Amino acid sequence: MNELDELYQEDREETPPPHPRILSLANQKGGVGKTTTAINLGTALAAIGERVLIVDLDPQGNASTGLGIDRRNRSCSTYDVLIGEAPLREAVVATAVPRLHIACSTMDLSGLELELGTTPGRAFRLRDAIAALNKGAAPDTDYTYVLIDCPPSLNLLTVNAMAASDAILVPLQCEFFALEGLSQLLQTVEQVRSTLNPNLSIHGIVLTMFDSRNNLSNQVVADVRQFMGGKVYDTMIPRNVRISEAPSYGKPVLVYDLKCVGSDAYLKLATEVIQRERDLRTH
Repeated sequence: MNELDELYQEDREETPPPHPRILSLANQKGGVGKTTTAINLGTALAAIGERVLIVDLDPQGNASTGLGIDRRNRSCSTYDVLIGEAPLREAVVATAVPRLHIACSTMDLSGLELELGTTPGRAFRLRDAIAALNKGAAPDTDYTYVLIDCPPSLNLLTVNAMAASDAILVPLQCEFFALEGLSQLLQTVEQVRSTLNPNLSIHGIVLTMFDSRNNLSNQVVADVRQFMGGKVYDTMIPRNVRISEAPSYGKPVLVYDLKCVGSDAYLKLATEVIQRERDLRTH
């Protein structure tokens, strides 16, 4: 091997693995549709050819259950990853949806904050785990998107998610206290941006559980659009029985009933997310 070959070999070995786009679904309020949006957005992205990993950071593990992963099959979880006992790839399991995988969670996560205490770098555990995710992966097994399903609180788990993310996607229920919770979340994003992750941005706000017959729903939509402008996605997720039923069958609504209005809304949302991604790349 001559010197040029050796240099080429070194360069090739040092080429970093492809970095997935990392989006956190966050809102400190519970019941706003974070998990439902993570599952169905992930499914829609996988359907158009993206390789998607959902990271379940909620101790309740609803994203894992909603994708049909039995609790008995969660021997390695995001808890093991965050305490440093396993690489993220070990916690990943395949779902019934092609190109969609999930790193499952367990109730152990609820004690993570106490366990890590004041350990240095505790806010970057997830960032470092994701950084190693595509290392050594074959080209057709690397992930192009990582969606992080956050717990309904602004604790160490959510801070880990924000410190690891390129952007935040905020599901916002069309209800009276929506804007109050949103301003609190935006403050947290600003804090994380100034202290842990200067590149963090708000990808968009998706209005969920919209009911056009309800005057309050329409008023909330008008207020949020006025307050946040272009950050609000055009697509709104309607109240839909099929969306509510799907998790009990361990399926995304897109698999459970592709023809329902809920599925149509999530496909449109995925199209909007991809379009915003393209716009970000061109700018």
